[in-house]
Formats: sequence, C-alpha cells, structure tokens
Amino acid sequence: MNRLPLIEESTDFPAIRGCRLETLQVNVGCLCNQRCMHCHVDAAPERREIMDAATAGQVLSFLASSRVRTLDLTGGAPELNPSFRTLVSAASALGIRVIDRCNLTVLEEPGQEDLAEFLAHHGVEIIASMPCYLEENVDQQRGKGVYVSSVRMLKKLNSLGYGVDGTGLILNLVYNPLGPFLPPAQSELEEEYRRELGERHGIVFNRLLTITNMPIQRFGLHLVTLGQFDEYMDLLRCAHRDENVGSVMCQTLVNVDWRGYLYNCDFNRSLDLPLRLDERPRVHISELPPLGNGPWPIVVGEHCYGCTAGQGSSCGGALTS
Repeated sequence: MNRLPLIEESTDFPAIRGCRLETLQVNVGCLCNQRCMHCHVDAAPERREIMDAATAGQVLSFLASSRVRTLDLTGGAPELNPSFRTLVSAASALGIRVIDRCNLTVLEEPGQEDLAEFLAHHGVEIIASMPCYLEENVDQQRGKGVYVSSVRMLKKLNSLGYGVDGTGLILNLVYNPLGPFLPPAQSELEEEYRRELGERHGIVFNRLLTITNMPIQRFGLHLVTLGQFDEYMDLLRCAHRDENVGSVMCQTLVNVDWRGYLYNCDFNRSLDLPLRLDERPRVHISELPPLGNGPWPIVVGEHCYGCTAGQGSSCGGALTS
C-alpha cells in the first residue's frame, strides 16, 4: 500500500477537529468469508488479525464508563470474531445502540445458523452490503453466488421482522459503486432499490446508504493497476463541497482496531494514521479518557475527499440530499 500517496502531510484538505463523541466504531479484525473488490480493509478468509477477548473487554469497560450511545461493529465480517456476541450482549445490556455491518452471506456460515435470530433478539441494527439489485453486478464486486445468498438472507431477516414497519428492527442496505465514479443521488437510488427488490423478491428494508469507494487498500491498488488512480483522485477533489466538511463522521466517531488502538475513522485505520492525543504517537482504548464534547485533533489526508465529494459519504450514507 506504500505506493498510494495518501499521507496527511501531502494534502490541502481542510483542517477539522472532533467535537463530541457519540459513536465508538470497533473493527474486530480482517477475517471475512468474502473478498470484495472495493474492500478498504483488504479483508479475506485467510486474514488472521482478530480482536482477542481481553481487548473486547477493554472496549466494554470504556463503553460502561463513557457517554457513548452507539457501538458500531465492523470488520472483515465482525460476526466471525469469537467475542462478537459478547460485545453485542453486553453493550445491549448497557442500553447502547448496536450496529452490525453485515455482508449477509456470513449468516449462512457454519456455526452461524442462529445468528439472525440472535441479532433480532438483541435489537441489533443491521447495515447490510448490497451493492446492486442485479445478480451480475453484485457477484462481479463481491464474488460468485453472493447475490443469491444475500437475497436468501434478506428474506430471512424480513421474516424475523427486520425492515418491517412497526417492529423496531432496522435493516439498512449499502450501495458501493462498481467502479471509479461517485454514487448517484441516494434518495433516488433508494426508491429504485425498493421497487426492484420488492418486485423481484418481496424484500423490504428501511433505508439505502450510498458510500463512496475509498482509493485505499484493495480498491486503491485496483485503480493503480488500471492506471486510473490519479483520475479518480481528481474526480474526488473536483467534486469536493465545503458544506460537507461540517458533517463528516469523524467529528463524532472514534475507531478502534483489533489491537485496541484508536483512529479517527476506519479509513485512517487502514492507512495506519492513528488518532493523536496529548502528543502520544498511539492511544489505546484502555488509556482513552472520556472525550466528551472535545475538541480533539483529526488526522486528514487526500482520501478524505472521498467523504466530501458530491453528496458526501460516511458510514451513515450521504451527508446531503
């Protein structure tokens, strides 16, 4: 990844600072049952970086002593971490909103047959990867057979009440572009998804989140191989909107990696740009004081233009309509 010129010293991206800590995003490791073309963490079945039980316990200790109200679990496939269910159960018991960033097919992995029911029991909000409503496009990005499995699991989640009005079980889908271009308007694409998935499969969901592909890790190297890296970076920079800067997710979120070290976001984690606090080169979750209403510094780089280009992009989808 050193061939990708995305270090903070080389950017003129606007300086920003954290203002209030609302979400602790925990990347529990890079192990995944898929190998997606756009993956910014380079997750794969052979990856063995996994958060251990001791570190998961430190995450829960911080949550119990902080005012953070949202635990956002990601990976890899976070559900494959042995501490995943402990994190979900304990955080839910604390009254904390829990988000599971789910690739859907993990729900069919051996040993995970009761996972969907477990998530429903704890009221976990699911953010599910579904880059298109067409089989060919999904399998092109995420692997052969992923579409059929994803549709099957979406139907199962619907049967448990996910995405159904009045149940309180939130099912949001995620769209990522198939290539080096920005997502279309989120609201318009959401209606298209709702119509197509409803008519084709009877699937319902709450919201569609559009997320811009970051030019880092696997997708970044894909762009380099195609000779499109500079062109894509120019696209992001030219589409930058100043009004999106005030809504970027890193102002209210801190990311924790599988070892317990802190970053401003999962993209900075992938680039090994750690959160900087009190002149320390790295901060561990066990050392993190309650950040409260900030401010704290945010490390920025050229990749940050991916969050402010066009309608903007975050783990919660578009920043502006």
